[in-house]
Amino acid sequence: MPRHFTHSQFEHFEFEAVPLNRDIFLMDERWLPEWEGAYLKFFDGGEYQNVGYISYAAVRSATTNALEISWYPNIFDRFHEVTVVLPRDAFVVCIDVYDYDEKPHIFVKSEWLQALHLRPYSAFALIDAIGVKQALTQGRLSGTKLIALRDRIDQIADATPGVAFVSFADSLLLKANWFVGQYDSEVSYSYEPETLIRLFPQVASAYREVLGMSVYATIAQGVNEYADYSLLHRSTSGAHISLNSLGLPFAQLLSIDEAARGAIRSGSHRPYELYADELFFYSLRFKYSFDNNAQPSASYSVPMSSLPGKYYCTSADTILSNLDFNPIPARKKRK
Repeated sequence: MPRHFTHSQFEHFEFEAVPLNRDIFLMDERWLPEWEGAYLKFFDGGEYQNVGYISYAAVRSATTNALEISWYPNIFDRFHEVTVVLPRDAFVVCIDVYDYDEKPHIFVKSEWLQALHLRPYSAFALIDAIGVKQALTQGRLSGTKLIALRDRIDQIADATPGVAFVSFADSLLLKANWFVGQYDSEVSYSYEPETLIRLFPQVASAYREVLGMSVYATIAQGVNEYADYSLLHRSTSGAHISLNSLGLPFAQLLSIDEAARGAIRSGSHRPYELYADELFFYSLRFKYSFDNNAQPSASYSVPMSSLPGKYYCTSADTILSNLDFNPIPARKKRK
């Protein structure tokens, strides 16, 4: 394979020294020769020709084995950020053309980038009832009431295709898969986090009317390590049920819950209805007039990440009354 990017105008960055916290482009390695050739012609006075397709991103941290990256699958009709990991063996080269006001390009292995665009992702809401222990000790939770609650949740779930409802102990997990897609595939962008927010009042009403209890939820979205398009897995006998869920957003639910409980005990903030990870919160399609940055928030430790985390404290009514319901313009293929 011939050496690439030997011209003095190209600036190379080693894996551990890639630029941090600035806009970069991820690009498939198959575009590398054409992209270099376009710039070589440009350096010689020719007209620059756009080459290939890019993915918007920013590298947040670098270790010997991996880059932690903020990837932006949608910056057009919502601000959608996802934390992903680029392993060293999927990295090809990082090049900048600083004198020509170009953003650094990280060329990556084709298989890794294709998987990034075509794999399933997930959004989760973990809903917990308040005061269950006290109700149990006082004998206020009868089997009849619990079955009635289960029946109400069944009704909500039956009316909501595309969302899995999993009850366990005093918790209810909502899970929705979503996809990003790629210019040369049949997979389309399908992220609609607002669905989980719309479901919350229905679930809250069921708990309140059947059990006389209030509920709250923690919410997150991102990479699901299960490369399975099914929301749930059931064995042939039905005795084994898998949530098909492993990864950062699922772990964030518990971390946010722990942080919120601690903050309430210490008086750092009052109890709220919803605690949403900041990446989920910012990805919602708010009205332009709504200042999402001004909403109450608190910090928490993000599992499997070197970066500090933040969750927003809010209510379903606050979010739903400030969502932008205008039609989303048709998305065009990106270059």
